[in-house]
Amino acid sequence: MGRIVLVEGDLTSQEVDAIVNAANSALVLGAGVAGAIRERGGPSIQEECDAIGAIPLGTAVRTEAGNLPASFVIHAAGMPPGGSANERSVRDAVRASLELAAREGLHSVAFPAVGAGIGGLSMQRCAEISLEEARRHFETDTSLEEIRFVLFGEPAYRVFEMANDAARISAQMERLKKR
Repeated sequence: MGRIVLVEGDLTSQEVDAIVNAANSALVLGAGVAGAIRERGGPSIQEECDAIGAIPLGTAVRTEAGNLPASFVIHAAGMPPGGSANERSVRDAVRASLELAAREGLHSVAFPAVGAGIGGLSMQRCAEISLEEARRHFETDTSLEEIRFVLFGEPAYRVFEMANDAARISAQMERLKKR
């Protein structure tokens, strides 16, 4: 089983196989995480996104990472352009990103809080959904060894930490009930 890692920091500085962009379905790198990726990664990322065009909500595609230390950017379409994310779109986008990373044979992937922030989903639900999908993914046959959640600021980190702790305690309680 792979490991889930929580980090407070800058997604664009992560040295992993791929970072995940909290994208809109038009693949326009606007503000928030996408804007930071565009700014630090350079124009080639947006150029590749333009060549791909719009993708369905809840899906994911891969581009090169330009000037970023990661090799690739996985664009997770968690919301429509100018719209909001919802629980279903975030769950589908996180799952699609993990499946894409595994199909590509990647070993490490770093996620932001997909759907929170500009997307409007609460950080708590974002954390719960993202961590559930990461744990489920590790129950499959996957090339991934590490799924990293890189949270911008201590408040976001703490929410993910509490959600992760709650899930671990719940799993431990279930194991104890079975004895």
